[in-house]
Amino acid sequence: MSQPRNAATLPHPETPRRVVVAGGGPAAHRFVEAMHARGLAGWEITVLAEEAHRPYDRVALSRALAAMDTDLTLGDAAMWDHDALTLAAGTRATAVDPGARVVHATSADGRATSHAYDHLVLATGSDAARLTIPGAEHAHVYRTLDDVWFLNAEVARLTEVLGRQVRTAVIGGGLLGLEAAAGLIALGATSVVINGAGWLMNAQLDEGAGQALGRLVAAKGMSATAGVYPARIQTDDAGMVTGVLMADAAVVAADLVVAAVGVRPRDELARTADGGAAHGFELGPRGGVVISDSCATGVPGVWAIGEVANFDGRCLGLIAPANTMAEIVADRLHGGDATFPGFDTATKLKLSGVDVASFGDAFARTEHSLEVVYADPARGVYQKIVTSPDARTLLGGIFVGDATPYTSLRPLLGRTLPAEPGAFLSAAGGGAPETELPDEAILCSCNNVPAGAIRDAVHARGGCDGSEPVRDLPELKACTRAGTQCGSCVPLLKKLLEGELTKSGIAVSKALCEHFAMSRAELFEAVQALELAGFEDILARFGTDETARTGRGCDICKPTVASILASQRGEYVLDAGRGTLQDTNDRALANMQKDGTYSVVPRIPGGEITPDKLAVIAQVARDFGLYTKITGGQRIDLFGARLEQLPQIWKILVDAGMESGQAYGKSLRTVKSCVGSTWCRFGVQDSVAMAITLELRYRGLRSPHKLKLGVSGCARECAEARGKDVGVIATADGWNLYVGGNGGATPAHAQLLAKDLDDATLISYIDRYLMYYIRTADRLQRTARWQEELRGGLAHVVDVVVNDSLGIAADLESAMARHVDGYEDEWAATLADPDRLRRFRSFVNAPDTADDSIAFVPERGQIRPATAAEKADRDGRVLFPATIGVRPADAAD
Repeated sequence: MSQPRNAATLPHPETPRRVVVAGGGPAAHRFVEAMHARGLAGWEITVLAEEAHRPYDRVALSRALAAMDTDLTLGDAAMWDHDALTLAAGTRATAVDPGARVVHATSADGRATSHAYDHLVLATGSDAARLTIPGAEHAHVYRTLDDVWFLNAEVARLTEVLGRQVRTAVIGGGLLGLEAAAGLIALGATSVVINGAGWLMNAQLDEGAGQALGRLVAAKGMSATAGVYPARIQTDDAGMVTGVLMADAAVVAADLVVAAVGVRPRDELARTADGGAAHGFELGPRGGVVISDSCATGVPGVWAIGEVANFDGRCLGLIAPANTMAEIVADRLHGGDATFPGFDTATKLKLSGVDVASFGDAFARTEHSLEVVYADPARGVYQKIVTSPDARTLLGGIFVGDATPYTSLRPLLGRTLPAEPGAFLSAAGGGAPETELPDEAILCSCNNVPAGAIRDAVHARGGCDGSEPVRDLPELKACTRAGTQCGSCVPLLKKLLEGELTKSGIAVSKALCEHFAMSRAELFEAVQALELAGFEDILARFGTDETARTGRGCDICKPTVASILASQRGEYVLDAGRGTLQDTNDRALANMQKDGTYSVVPRIPGGEITPDKLAVIAQVARDFGLYTKITGGQRIDLFGARLEQLPQIWKILVDAGMESGQAYGKSLRTVKSCVGSTWCRFGVQDSVAMAITLELRYRGLRSPHKLKLGVSGCARECAEARGKDVGVIATADGWNLYVGGNGGATPAHAQLLAKDLDDATLISYIDRYLMYYIRTADRLQRTARWQEELRGGLAHVVDVVVNDSLGIAADLESAMARHVDGYEDEWAATLADPDRLRRFRSFVNAPDTADDSIAFVPERGQIRPATAAEKADRDGRVLFPATIGVRPADAAD
């Protein structure tokens, strides 16, 4: 077995071998975990962590920006209790003496310490690169927990000082820059991304993909300027930032500037005072400590991992290669001969509602490589697959707007595609075949877990401890690490697990939860067959033996049963004990926001509304001090209402002829429409009339997940109907019906179910489709995923809906007719019953008068302490009027 080139003569085995880790980031944590997993007998490991925190997940920093109490700590904290491990938090390694094998360090309180080692692991990571333009000292960075906590507090401070919405500018349009901008927007600021290159994420995306990404982020309220570099950060006489002067003399107004222009390796331990290499280390041309494929440096006893490590001339700030390097060093220290295969540059952007991924030779730099591309700039969709000249071997890919193929293609990198490349372009309607991953294919790139390791764990062939087979996803993730970091491989991991279990003749559990062994679809049928009406009866009849005795249920089965009962019975959702089954939003018939207040969304069918109704909504917003926002579904959202104010608001809206928009439930949200043939010179059908018909028909329809519909009056598709669960597009010959489109974390485009339909046929097909989905989908399963997982997929849906292959079309239509006939507006039903009104009280002795200690910030609907001026000047308005017609609750539901 070969030895690492820096292997040293180790102390006597009875003497613990001392390992010092310089750095306390994710790479350091993974190294300690890897050593811990291999056994710490005979080892002493000291981690010098400059930050005052345990190692945390830097990939998830945007979560901490939005919520400062978010815990990003990596792994099991109990690991650090091991006697062989010492975590010296707040201690920075300052110098290395390789001859004496000692690391010198300084603690946060200024104490100097020295740490002898047999092996030193450099895991110092990198620093955020700083701007070099005039005024750069006024820019902040986005790199650590302390950085994001500062930004969170600074946005709040500037909001108070300026008395308006804070304007931010983020310089840098890469992954970190986009995440920072999105986080700042979530805090209530505006944000402009400044990118000197011609398009966003230019290091990972080609121009077509970058342009598509630009459209997507613009739709999220994030402005971007590309192709011009910043020249100066401007300030006023008081030193407060006012904007960014661009090279073309334009000015981007800003109160806060964040620089996210890349990172620089923290290689100062390997440098001399004048910046040259010290102690025999070799440095890369752009920094970083050069390592061999064993992760050894040129200095005996010293290794380097993560962002500080320079391999093949590069340092990369990606989690997958850092994890691999950490595992390699742990393997080497335990006598192994693992080697680093090179950088995996696959990237997936986790930005709400924006799907972006790239991997492999994304820029088609391989000689004679082919690029198979689908682009739809109007929708912000771009998909590219790069192959060998014969179009058979997968070399890389880029996906923007719809990254669905990434999960299945990523493990096939460098392998023969099982179908034509175009079959994997989901946005173009491609239908890729089912593929069987070879054992050596990497399923989880973050943790370098091959498909074979998953199979070994499932079949107890040495996977995990090899003694017991793994039977569920949480256990599989825990023992293999697959799917535990970025999470993009989890759908493929689940699919592989279920496939292997099926091959072994083991039934794959579809249990709803620990209280019901049935799936949601099975429970739906059983409840319907026995005409059960209460949760206790359902639990007693179909629950497990233990739960039948306790009669409680959980937060999974209770709202699921509530939804089933609402779908089948069409009764007021909070009566007959069903209130206790509901999620918070359904109990309040309104959407709870992060500050504890509620938003109210009246239904505006098809987006058509009269001036009188607009005036009523405006008056409600003024009288109750509500922040107003036009939603993406053409409705008006009113934010900031307290629980006890909801009935007052509903009464005004209901008296004006409006009703609940069900924005709080897993039900029909909206039917979006363009103006259609009534006004548009391109329209070929009356899309508004059809949208109104559909929305009034399906309003209040409870389902496994929320439902959105869209109707476009022509092929220009202004209503974006193919991004909806049900999309209707007009043609000169009738209506084309598309199904299974979803937004969210994994967008999917709807597929054509039937074409050239008349009005009656269109509605009957939608009736059948929706009711079949409601009866057979899993809990919280969107139509796209349900459709994919049905045996036969879209072809099966067509057979059931169009061809009535199961002979249930009449029953599905009848069930929908019962829903339509039994619909009752939940707001109006609540107002008509004093007993129902009792629920809408925040607490029994809730105040009935305005609270002068709070004030409304209209720009973003936030509640904050009132300033003295705001308390003195209420403009004659009552922000929080006294509750009327609501009695104190004397019984909890």
